[in-house]
Amino acid sequence: MDTLYLKKMAVEVRKGIINGVYSAKAGHPGGSLSAADLFTYFYFEEMNIDPKAPKAPDRDRFVLSKGHTAPGYYSALANRGYFPVEDLKTLRHAGSYLQGHPDMKHIPGVDMSSGSLGQGISAAVGMALAGRLNQKDYRVYTLLGDGEIEEGQVWEAAMFAGHRKLDNLTVIVDNSGLQIDGRIEDVCSPYPIDEKFRAFNFHVVNVADGNDFEQLKAAFDEAREAKGKPTAIIMKTIKGKGVSYMENQAGWHGKAPNAEQYEIAMEELKKAGEALCRM
Repeated sequence: MDTLYLKKMAVEVRKGIINGVYSAKAGHPGGSLSAADLFTYFYFEEMNIDPKAPKAPDRDRFVLSKGHTAPGYYSALANRGYFPVEDLKTLRHAGSYLQGHPDMKHIPGVDMSSGSLGQGISAAVGMALAGRLNQKDYRVYTLLGDGEIEEGQVWEAAMFAGHRKLDNLTVIVDNSGLQIDGRIEDVCSPYPIDEKFRAFNFHVVNVADGNDFEQLKAAFDEAREAKGKPTAIIMKTIKGKGVSYMENQAGWHGKAPNAEQYEIAMEELKKAGEALCRM
């Protein structure tokens, strides 16, 4: 793993997020930025994928269960070569294929349309079961928000996955501690998240810093070694990570920066990229 390269790509993914939501004058930057390092790790290190063959039958699958963080997902796909980076500026525009939630019918690399919270994990569980029944060795990944796991359907899917011992499935929870209405522990606490997944027969990995590539690598390596159980990776992250005024602010869950805020964000990311190039 080339950690420096991944850090540089994560900066580019974050630039794409800011460009997209600013151009759209709408979108969800906070949760996209918290998961930007994960998206980068998925598409530049972890997953068996090929942008030139986005429907290859043996590819690994990814389902963005927290579909509102599509800006981060799209930016990773674009930077990986699935479609032009320039198209990120068409986010949510009329006629654009890059709408507010992922659409598998129109976006190369998207394995499942998603957006209604709680439903993506069910689709991922179905994909994992299909792989098992068809004797395929692809892996299935799904990313959930910590606010999203307040949805009951999440636990129905987890119960099924644990019962069926789907060890080709990895569920990741982006635990920034914030959702649209504030702190998750105040809105409807899902804690302890790790113990809940263990109760559903998951192998659980806690990641102290989900914005650190070394820790992400260790977690996903452990997930690959776990047999007889699906894996849940609970990663602590910083909502809005990489843009100073957005960090740890629930208010940036679902709004776009104005012109002045856009310039500040892009300047911070530019400096972050330049610092990495000097290393």
